[in-house]
Amino acid sequence: MTTQEISSQVLRLLGNIAPEAGLGGIRPDVPFREQFDLDSMDMLNFVIALHKEFQIEIPEADYSKLATLESSISYLEAHQRASQ
Repeated sequence: MTTQEISSQVLRLLGNIAPEAGLGGIRPDVPFREQFDLDSMDMLNFVIALHKEFQIEIPEADYSKLATLESSISYLEAHQRASQ
């Protein structure tokens, strides 16, 4: 999966969690919770959605690594490389 495909999937999942969020102007280096009205339950649902979509285990200690678009992409790419 390419970086662009991963980014599209992450944004799609985020849009499912927060449909009112304007994802068109997302800043990739700013935490999702600062950009959108997301609470801790929304972020947990986002992590669960990533787990299901990408078929990877995400330990609770890694949740903070999924706070931004950039960090989410990096995390998912690293897991993709590790599984090959």
